[in-house]
Amino acid sequence: MRAPALAGGASVERWSESAPAPLTDYAGRAPPVHAYPVFPYDDQLNQRLAIWQGDIATLEVDAITNTSDETLTECNVVSERIMQCAGPDLKEEIITRGLECRTGEVVVTSGFELRCRHIIHTVSPKYVAKYHTAAESSLHNCYKNVLHAAREAGARTLALCVISAPRRNFPPDIAAHVALRTVRRYLEQHSIPQLVIIASACSAELGPLLTLAPLYFPRSTREADAARWRLREEGGPEGEPVHPERRIRIIHNPHSHTTDAADDDTSLCDEEAAIEAAAAFARACSPDTQLLLPSNAPAPHAPRRHYDTDQYERLLRRARSEDLSEVSGIGCLYQSGVDRLGRPVVVFIGKWFPISDIDLDKALLYLIKLLDPIVRGDYVIAYFHTLASSNNHPPFSWLKEVYTVLPYKYKKNLKAFYIVHPTFWTKMMTWWFTTFMAPAIKAKVHTLPGVEYLYSVMARDQLEVPAFVTEYDMTINGLHYFQPDTSST
Repeated sequence: MRAPALAGGASVERWSESAPAPLTDYAGRAPPVHAYPVFPYDDQLNQRLAIWQGDIATLEVDAITNTSDETLTECNVVSERIMQCAGPDLKEEIITRGLECRTGEVVVTSGFELRCRHIIHTVSPKYVAKYHTAAESSLHNCYKNVLHAAREAGARTLALCVISAPRRNFPPDIAAHVALRTVRRYLEQHSIPQLVIIASACSAELGPLLTLAPLYFPRSTREADAARWRLREEGGPEGEPVHPERRIRIIHNPHSHTTDAADDDTSLCDEEAAIEAAAAFARACSPDTQLLLPSNAPAPHAPRRHYDTDQYERLLRRARSEDLSEVSGIGCLYQSGVDRLGRPVVVFIGKWFPISDIDLDKALLYLIKLLDPIVRGDYVIAYFHTLASSNNHPPFSWLKEVYTVLPYKYKKNLKAFYIVHPTFWTKMMTWWFTTFMAPAIKAKVHTLPGVEYLYSVMARDQLEVPAFVTEYDMTINGLHYFQPDTSST
């Protein structure tokens, strides 16, 4: 195994080498929570763990972890340091490949100029007390998927950052329990990674980990026995949080005459229902789902997803078969060339969208017919609000229907949504819509005061807009539109 080292050549201290903390005397106190140690003393596992304070970017390991947002561009202490040490190639790969990562999932890139072979990026959920079960399950998925990705990449040494960044509002003690429990269960079941280093430059982040680590990685049989009084939750087989109050119970029919067989079926249904419930709550923590649901709505489940897919397929078949010439003839929506990364650019002219004179059902069908072949890969949208009035503002009920009907590929492959010549009303409504109805695309929306700002991302000859747009732009922004295109790819 490649020994982990610091920039100066010193080695990282294993957890088995650390000094045990003084043990509390529980004699005469209330009975312990558990009858036996949930996490028994195992010196071999302790040798595979290290808790270290310092700069994760300086470690010479096979893989390190980066905690970021869905676009992998979040500015926090960990990600900024990794981006700086990895060099410009990392940022270029994220942009050119259009890399994104959903909450609880991971994306693997090369280490570039770092002293590691791989960088495993992940996105921590935001902690909301009302949805604490979903947040904990999603954070568990972050750690589990990072460990799994490291094993698949053949990484024998892995440096784990504290994934639950302070801006995610995760209580430090809860986050530490989730991290340590997940790492312990994974190391019990897998031989790779051979060493996991939980690293942080902040002593406040490591404090809870160092305090709680003896519960999950006891360094003696006495520490394991003492943990019986302090460890409240043992978690599931993979370290996932288990909340008994959330467990779905399905009892057998009391009028049934069967006994043993009925009990067996009940246990099986009970287990399957609990697994489905945990998965549903984990999905609900994703920004794509949690923020789109009212507080009292149930989590989405597989049958509804199939229904949405079937609904979209039916609309697509209608779009291909019906006469949509009355909508296509308006010319408010069309593809106009590609940007500098070769991604198709879809143009929408707000002034040409007559709400009172258009069939909104057919408008949706035309949108699907035009975009379906485009959204199979990355694409961008340029919306021109130039000289648009209240007669061109689509109702929010229709926008919500459109956003709900369109499948995930529309949101995932959309790389940027530019709003040109926005008004104050446009900015306010855009903020409201992306905050409460479409949070998955919030970071992709950009407002631009003039057409010339688009030329940093696409060449002039790739953008076709009506003459009134350029004339209006000249009126408010001067002659910038006619300046030569000097920007480079």
